[in-house]
Amino acid sequence: MSAPVRIGIVGLGRLGRRHAENLALRVPGASLAAAASPIPEERAWAEATLPDVTTYSGLPELLGHPDLDAVWLVTPTSLHAGQVIVALEAGKHVFCEKPLALETGDCDKVIAVASKRPNQLVMIGFMRRFDPAYAEAKRLIAAGELGNVFSISCRSEDPVDPDGFFVRFAPTSGGIFLDCCIHDIDLVRWMFDGAEVASVTAAGSRIMYPALGGCGDVDNGFATVTFKGGQVATFHVSRTSHRGYEATMTVSGTRGGLDIGRSVPHRPVALETNGCRRIEGQVDFFERFGDAFLHEARAFVQAVQTGGPTPSSITDAREATRLACAMRQALVVG
Repeated sequence: MSAPVRIGIVGLGRLGRRHAENLALRVPGASLAAAASPIPEERAWAEATLPDVTTYSGLPELLGHPDLDAVWLVTPTSLHAGQVIVALEAGKHVFCEKPLALETGDCDKVIAVASKRPNQLVMIGFMRRFDPAYAEAKRLIAAGELGNVFSISCRSEDPVDPDGFFVRFAPTSGGIFLDCCIHDIDLVRWMFDGAEVASVTAAGSRIMYPALGGCGDVDNGFATVTFKGGQVATFHVSRTSHRGYEATMTVSGTRGGLDIGRSVPHRPVALETNGCRRIEGQVDFFERFGDAFLHEARAFVQAVQTGGPTPSSITDAREATRLACAMRQALVVG
């Protein structure tokens, strides 16, 4: 495919705007032709910010835009599976933000539809695979530099949220493991080459945000996953970080180890006064993974132009969802 990939984006919230700006301004081979949101203010932002973009109120209207090649979904998780299916049935390639669905069965419905359309690509937004640090970790593991990897420990911590946005969002998020841990789950499966899971245990707390109890969610989640090959992965996901945003991974192998993402500062300045040293933590995931979002978008466009495949499969997305759902269930039953 030599012509630009004509894309329509659905969802123009905080994350959707970042994707839209990347597609419109920073991704070679991409042409952002249309954008949809049910919120008038978001459509007004698109019309004022994105060059030559036509706006619509929703996905059905956007699918009528002439000559679209692909649909880019940045919508609530509860809508993902159904919207991916609708876009596929309209003959479009699809990029969809993570996770693919709230339940594994809905992932299976997407896979069934996609299997009948092998010339259409579906890619789920596991952008951490495109972060240079995690990509280098994968390269080192695959090259055998660490020997046999037997342990991976992940932490993903969001800053304390004084406005309580995520408390309002939680009832439709699928829970902290599906919403916040899904990237780490995907990374662990990637590092372990899709190793088969033997068991999952989980625990959690809601000390800082007790209102989460109304939907059964927690503000800190802890999970341990054992694999049939003997490997063990641990996960800590938090909404209560006092250091700012941080995503880390520790990998242990028989010949070496890796420590990824720890203490990445907001800016490379440390203030030292009165015997104290102060480092500003990162504000949010955009600051840590801004380049990864861009690399991810470029990879999808390149896959469409070359006929694929995408760097990660919808089967990968299905398995990440299945494991996150198992963590959510283990949180209830132990």
